[in-house]
Amino acid sequence: MSATSDSRNGERGTGKDRLGATFARLQARQRTALIPFITAGDPFPDATVDVMHALVDGGADIIELGVPFSDPMADGPVIQHANERALRNKVGVPGILQWVREFRGRDTDTPVVLMGYLNPIAIHGVERFAREAVDSGVDGVLVVDCPIEEDAALQPLRDAGLERILLVAPTTSEPRLASAVEAAEGYLYYVSFAGITGGSKLSAQDIAQRVGDLRRRANVPVAVGFGIKDAASAKAVAAFADAVVIGSALVATLAGAPDREDACVRARRFLAPIRHALDMHRG
Repeated sequence: MSATSDSRNGERGTGKDRLGATFARLQARQRTALIPFITAGDPFPDATVDVMHALVDGGADIIELGVPFSDPMADGPVIQHANERALRNKVGVPGILQWVREFRGRDTDTPVVLMGYLNPIAIHGVERFAREAVDSGVDGVLVVDCPIEEDAALQPLRDAGLERILLVAPTTSEPRLASAVEAAEGYLYYVSFAGITGGSKLSAQDIAQRVGDLRRRANVPVAVGFGIKDAASAKAVAAFADAVVIGSALVATLAGAPDREDACVRARRFLAPIRHALDMHRG
């Protein structure tokens, strides 16, 4: 993808419709969605919006923006350290929502999903968070530590028009899996192996059957994350998934940037070969 974020600006898909419109467009073109994850405020708070645009320039279809939290239990060392750096810079929900609003000033097309933990949302106030997130241009929220059994706690997110992205894993029980498949909105995030982000246990062959089953059962696309590090691993997963999510490897690449400009260069350079590999896979 060579189009800039400015050229993708338009009226196609707004609010809750943006995720659906994006996946429909990709499906029509037989393309796999590329979903990069970055931690908001890392490596520099003033770089977040520019890095988001750079990711779109590099080929991102959807952006997952991590909300920093002091105890990110599902994340490995790379993202844990990114959370620590962001929190030292006092990055919080109000600033993140403002960055999304600024991003929307140039890009009204690319969906933005906030990914994080329940605590920051609860402190901000669930209903307030939902209202302000929608007003800022957020499309969906993935709350790692809120299982489907406690979904009612986040009903205000759905009521406000946010898509509730749900996680399932190889260890998810059948009753919980059935509930998640039924309730998922936007896309269903399949964790490729039991563990934390940044692991190296990805085996595309091992998870292809499970993802195929999920795609047959779910009414939303299935994205695969955890363990995807580069073009080769992304291409392998694209053979059976609707979307690939790449986080820790990208966060690690950005962590070494000396300034905002270099962070943007790194974001584009990291993502471009992955986008190319996905497009080559689809032919």
